Amino acid sequence: MKILVLADTECRYFWDHYRPGYLKDYDLIVSCGDLKPEYLSFLVTMGRAPVVYVHGNHDGYYAQRPPEGCVCIEDTVFRYGDLRLAGLGGSYCYSRGAHQYTERQMRARIRKLRPKLWWHKGVDIIVTHAPVRDYGDDQDLPHRGFEAFWKLLENYKPRYLFHGHVHMNYGVGRERIHRYGETELINGYERYVVDLPEYDKYGYKEARG
Repeated sequence: MKILVLADTECRYFWDHYRPGYLKDYDLIVSCGDLKPEYLSFLVTMGRAPVVYVHGNHDGYYAQRPPEGCVCIEDTVFRYGDLRLAGLGGSYCYSRGAHQYTERQMRARIRKLRPKLWWHKGVDIIVTHAPVRDYGDDQDLPHRGFEAFWKLLENYKPRYLFHGHVHMNYGVGRERIHRYGETELINGYERYVVDLPEYDKYGYKEARG
């Protein structure tokens, strides 16, 4: 199973220079926010994979123009076969805009998510927009990560956390991948591919013929 992770800027390979077949290898597409709704709708139309997303801090207009044919996984657990994904989009609050949260507000969102995590017996991938505090974030308030994610990762030990928000071109030598305990943290800026060979294209751990 191949997952295409996207965030923050439209990949010209899949958008401006798209050719038939460019999306054929991907089984699931995950948006970590701040992407045009038309882009996500295009991907779900031209590819064979479902597209799931959370909101970035610049996605306030999704309320009027949501990505058509895509699934919002904010504050819920989305199941794709055996694969469990939980969504907690938005950034640290810096201007009281849409999809901005204080630490207290993010902790409250996580508490409300707990019954769903219990029902699904955990989570494999957490999808956020903001990074984890001190792991790939920046020191300025708009690009600060959430400390609330520390306890979330410690308690549920997901295999991955996908995020965006901090662009890879913000500075030289920026690392895309970090690790917090048992969880690999991946910045999905523009595009990144994650391969899960133990899952089939429908997200099941054992291929069902």
